[in-house]
Amino acid sequence: MARRRRNPAILAAAAAIGLLSACSDGLAPTEDPAPTYSSDYVEPAATALAPLRGTAVEVGSLEHPSIAAKIDNHDAARPQIGLERADLVVEELVEGGITRYVAVWHSDVPDEIGPVRSIRPMDPDIVSPFGGIIAYSGGQPQFVRMMQDAPVLNVVHGSAGTDDLFSRTAEKSAPHNVILRAADLVAQHGDLAAPAVQFAYAADAASSTAAKEGAPTARLDLVFSNARQPSWAWDDAGLHFLRAQNGEVDLDASGAQLSAVNVVTLRVPVTMGEVPKTELIGEGEALVSTGGGTVSATWIKRSATDRIRLVDAFGVDVRLAAGSTWIELVPTAGSATVVAP
Repeated sequence: MARRRRNPAILAAAAAIGLLSACSDGLAPTEDPAPTYSSDYVEPAATALAPLRGTAVEVGSLEHPSIAAKIDNHDAARPQIGLERADLVVEELVEGGITRYVAVWHSDVPDEIGPVRSIRPMDPDIVSPFGGIIAYSGGQPQFVRMMQDAPVLNVVHGSAGTDDLFSRTAEKSAPHNVILRAADLVAQHGDLAAPAVQFAYAADAASSTAAKEGAPTARLDLVFSNARQPSWAWDDAGLHFLRAQNGEVDLDASGAQLSAVNVVTLRVPVTMGEVPKTELIGEGEALVSTGGGTVSATWIKRSATDRIRLVDAFGVDVRLAAGSTWIELVPTAGSATVVAP
């Protein structure tokens, strides 16, 4: 006997009647709950370029001024406090054939820095591109006036309102013992602008101009005078250059050997007199040492407020690696020698 097929329309109608019947009894149809999702993903913070170091930092994390200070390099002043944490250090010739530093902190401002000493006539040309703060312990009146005319906030040891910022450490003898509370000083002047980017930086150390195109470098020997002959030895393990001074390891007060990711050597004329003056407005020969290599370049600085620009033979900016930079203002009467491995 043949089985009768049920009409689909009749079946659908029956289902609808059943649904209505359920609703009339106060019962709602059941539905599967909507699926839920969870994730551990955290969106990374937006990054910006640290202007004096070229490293990636969180946007807004460096919205404060840089602080530059005149740092002593007399034998009695070493080891210096906070020097290894500076973004930039500039070494210059002063009286007696010795050198002093202008160090600049922005990415990492120590609680204390020093010993702080007096300024010299080339210092306004060095610090003007950074803006921010310059701290020093005085100087000849004409040099102080030059610095006060520069677009930086002058903070001078012994001037009104600085007693809580400067002190003398008993660990060193005067005048090589003036210490500055750098972090506190920067915190007092959050209204001042952050510095502008000073150099061109590569995406990574291997992409820096000197690492890609430079001559392999085991050591860089510099002669400022008979009294000051620093050198920089490439440390492949640390991927930086390590500093010695007159053949002796040069240390920070923390016990670390002073180091630099980039060593930029500028050959500069020096006007000799009672106080030597490095002539930093103009252009000249340069050596840029990064990543175990050294490349020749030209340095250009057209005015006090202009940054130092480093260009190759085609006028293209030489790119540094992200990290700390020492700028060596070696007199043209001195020398700079690249020692191969």
